[in-house]
Amino acid sequence: MSVITTPAPTTSLTIRGLAATAVAAAATAAVAAAGELAGISLIVNGAPIPVSGFATLTVIFSLAGLVLAVALARWARHARKAFVRITLALTVVSLIPDVLVGASVATKMLLMSTHVVAAAIVIPAVARRLSA
Repeated sequence: MSVITTPAPTTSLTIRGLAATAVAAAATAAVAAAGELAGISLIVNGAPIPVSGFATLTVIFSLAGLVLAVALARWARHARKAFVRITLALTVVSLIPDVLVGASVATKMLLMSTHVVAAAIVIPAVARRLSA
């Protein structure tokens, strides 16, 4: 007799979240590279930000969001709603340092656009796997 097993909800959530993280990391690096090719400086407070730095930070913060999603899936009554609200608020908060850094307006706009790109990829992909 064979036993049919279905993956635990967190397994599906984790796989989807990791895939979205990879896509978002590539997308933010591509946005940064395109901006640099268009002549937008990646120098912030006198130091250059490497394009790979965008991907690295996207991975770090997306994984933090995934940990939040797993915790909400386990303990929150309305996990999807809570996840979307929290992550949208955190995305807005993440824009504040970009406004305050020592950089040109174009650089600041490029930095902020990478936050929005990452959020637009990761938040919906993860939220779809959470209970409403």
